Amino acid sequence: MSACVDQELLLGGLIDGELDAANTALVEAHVARCEGCREELDRLQAVRNLLRADGVRHSAPETLKQRIAELPELSPRAGKRQMLPGWLAPGLAGALAASLAMVLFVPVSDPSGIDQQLVSSHVRSLQPGHLTDVQTTNQHIVKPWFNGKIDFAPPVPELADKGFPLAGGRLDSIDGRTVAAIVYHRRLHTVNLFVWPSKPVSERTSVEDGFELAEWSDGGLRFAAVSDIPPQELQQFERAFRAQAAASQR
Repeated sequence: MSACVDQELLLGGLIDGELDAANTALVEAHVARCEGCREELDRLQAVRNLLRADGVRHSAPETLKQRIAELPELSPRAGKRQMLPGWLAPGLAGALAASLAMVLFVPVSDPSGIDQQLVSSHVRSLQPGHLTDVQTTNQHIVKPWFNGKIDFAPPVPELADKGFPLAGGRLDSIDGRTVAAIVYHRRLHTVNLFVWPSKPVSERTSVEDGFELAEWSDGGLRFAAVSDIPPQELQQFERAFRAQAAASQR
């Protein structure tokens, strides 16, 4: 059985300890339910152990290490040598100072940290028993479930015919307020759609800790979809959700 194409690089990163905490939790949760990826992870671990065995990895002889250490290019004095003509150095220093000033004083966007909160909530929801407070594929159960629990009514369209079956909903917390989290599936993957009242924000897509995010506003609500599916599929989800939500309001 083959591993999932979109997980192959992550499996290698997991073996090598190169993933952050969020991606580690996600990959481990995926491996726990995917036989193909579990077999690939075992194979990668076996190869890694084999390469670490005595007689397989080649160690450089001490004489070669000593010769490398004695190279003039590695001498501490090498970095101190004048590499530019004297007449050019002052001009270059001035240009460098001007460039640094531009870097220091050009306004840089300061993210509010909401994207990181969204990803953290998405990863936390993937732990057993955390994904939904109400588990059902029936939109007529999920939508009224939010009544009385939050002070707004999020749209809950059914998207099974678009490849994103409804899984349920739950309450979550983003930026210090309670939000609605509507859960959809995409094959073996999860799409968390967070919804809360907000002034309009610019539509955008981004990547945070390896997760795809799509954000938009509509009807006084802010929507943020988070998943590990390919970006074009998350955009497909956004288009399907917005179209179905608009149709239900007519």
